[in-house]
Amino acid sequence: MRFSQPVRMADDGDGGPIWSRPKRRRGANPLVGVVVTLLAIFGVLTAGLGIKEKSLAGGGAVMDGWIAAGVSKVRGEAPVVADRAADAAGAAANKAGDAAQAGAAAATEELKK
Repeated sequence: MRFSQPVRMADDGDGGPIWSRPKRRRGANPLVGVVVTLLAIFGVLTAGLGIKEKSLAGGGAVMDGWIAAGVSKVRGEAPVVADRAADAAGAAANKAGDAAQAGAAAATEELKK
């Protein structure tokens, strides 16, 4: 089969006309897919709650209540978790300091011999 000159000039080295080459798929950024999926879920949830509450404002109020409850729970527990983490970090630092001191003492004894 003979191809016209523009078809042959469009050849990028793959050999053959452009329509017979495998197509390159350029996938979108995966982050875009996640954001679109989350927005779709949010839309379905809003529509479902709107139907259940018989108004979109009522469904939005239910979702606002869920968000407010989650935020208040996180704000209430965050200081407790931070205090526990600080105590654990302090204990680990003390343990590491004790181990370093013991190692230094052992090294000093070895050098004295």
